[in-house]
Amino acid sequence: MPEGSGTGPHLKMHGADRAGGFPAGFLWGAATSAYQIEGSPLADGAGPSIWQRFCRTPGLVHNADSGDVACDHYRRYREDVALMRELGLNAYRFSIAWGRVLPAGRGAVNAAGLGFYDRLVDELLRADIEPMVTLYHWDLPAALDAQGGWLNPDVAHWFAEYAATVYRSLDGRVRKWATLNEPWVVSDGGYLRGALAPGHRNRYEAPVATHHLLRAHGAAVQAYRAEGRHEIGLVVNLEPKYPATSGGADRVATAQADAYMNRQYLDPALLGHYPPEMREVFEDAWPEWPAADFALIRQRLDYIGVNYYTRSVVGADQSAQPVRAARVRQAGAIYTETDWEVYPQGLVDALLWVKERYGNPPVYITENGAAFPDPPVAAAGTLEDPLRVEYLRVHLQAVRTALARGADIRGYCVWSLLDNFEWSLGYAKRFGIVHVDYATQRRTPKASAAFYRQVIAANGACLDEMKLSP
Repeated sequence: MPEGSGTGPHLKMHGADRAGGFPAGFLWGAATSAYQIEGSPLADGAGPSIWQRFCRTPGLVHNADSGDVACDHYRRYREDVALMRELGLNAYRFSIAWGRVLPAGRGAVNAAGLGFYDRLVDELLRADIEPMVTLYHWDLPAALDAQGGWLNPDVAHWFAEYAATVYRSLDGRVRKWATLNEPWVVSDGGYLRGALAPGHRNRYEAPVATHHLLRAHGAAVQAYRAEGRHEIGLVVNLEPKYPATSGGADRVATAQADAYMNRQYLDPALLGHYPPEMREVFEDAWPEWPAADFALIRQRLDYIGVNYYTRSVVGADQSAQPVRAARVRQAGAIYTETDWEVYPQGLVDALLWVKERYGNPPVYITENGAAFPDPPVAAAGTLEDPLRVEYLRVHLQAVRTALARGADIRGYCVWSLLDNFEWSLGYAKRFGIVHVDYATQRRTPKASAAFYRQVIAANGACLDEMKLSP
C-alpha cells in the first residue's frame, strides 16, 4: 500500500498495557450480518430488502439460494449467544436489518422488529458479551431502492432517521456502533459490476452511490453525537496493493487501485477529500461535489473498523475497468476457496498504513477469516479445519506484530461465527468457525473454534505454541 501522511485530528486515542502482546481488555469477538444469518426476513412486520428481489432474479445467486432461512438466527439467537459464551467471546459484531425497524425505510417504526434486537442485546449482556452494532450491512429496504436508493441524495437523511431510531432504543446498552460496512463493496458490487444487490452495472452511478453512502455515514454520526453517549466508527475493507513489477505502468495501476478501494472512503471520512486518482479512474464519470458535502462526511470518529482478507498484486491492464489493473496470481501461494491469497503480512501493512496515514486512530479488526473446503462432521461430532486454524493463527500473529509497532488496535472479530449465506455465492462457501447443517440447523464448533477459544483464554499469549503439525 502506498505511503501516506495525515494527522487524523478528528479521532481520539489512548494507550493500553499489553499482556502476551495484546492490550489488557482487548476484545475477542466474532462477526455476522443480519441477512446472512437471521432468516425470517419478512417476519413480524418487517419490510423487504433489495436482497429479496436480487435472490429471486434468475442467474444472480448460486443455486438460487436466499437468506429466507439462512441460520435461523432470528428464532435461535439464544442458542447462538450460549454458543458464543462457550467459545469465550467477549464481543459480538452484528448488523441490524433496516427494514425490520422501519419497514418502508422511513416513517413508522416496527416495534416487533426493533424488539428482536432489544432482546438480542439483553441476551448478549447477560452473557458478558459486548454488542458491536453495524447499522448497514448491504440490506437496503426495497421501498427506498424504489426511490433511487443510494443514488438519491435524500438517502443521507433517511439513513440518519433510521440510525437515530436505533440509537434511542439501544444506546444505553450498546457502546460500540458502526455506520456502514464496506461501502466500497456496496458501490462496486451493487452499482458498477452488478454482482450484488441492487444489481446495477453503470460506471456513472458508482461514484454517486459512493458519495451518498459517505454523506449518509456523516449524517448518522451527527445523529449519534446528538443522541449517543459512547463510540461510533466506520468499517472499511482494506486490501493492500503491491505492484507486480517495478515498471511505471504497474506502479500507476497500483496507485489507482489503492485509491479506488482503500483511500476512496477513508480519505473523505478522515481527511475531507477524495484521492486525486479518482478522476483518473472514472474520467468523465467522476462528478464535482460541493465543499459542504465534505464538511458533512468528515465527522469526528471514535474508531475505524478494518476488514481484511487478502492482498492484491497489481499489473497494468488497459482492458480492465474502472481501474486499468488486474490481479496477478502468485505462484506457490495458498489461496482460499474464494480465490484470495493467504497473505498475513498484508494485514500488518494495512494496519501500519492506517496508523501512519491517519494519525494512529483506534482500530477494531471487524472481519478476518477464510473459506476453505471443510470435511463432513465426524461421527464424534467434530470437524477438523486445519487450513482455517493456520489462517487465524498467522493473522493473529500479524495483529500482534502491528501492535508491537505502535498501532492502536483494540479488538479482533473473526469472520464468521457461523457458516452462512455468502451473498451471490449462496451457501457454497463456508467461512464459519462453527459448522451449520442447513437442513437441521445443527451447530457444530470446528477445530478453529476450539483454537480460537484457547487464544481468547490466553489473551493471545499462546499463539507461538499452537502451530500445525508438519
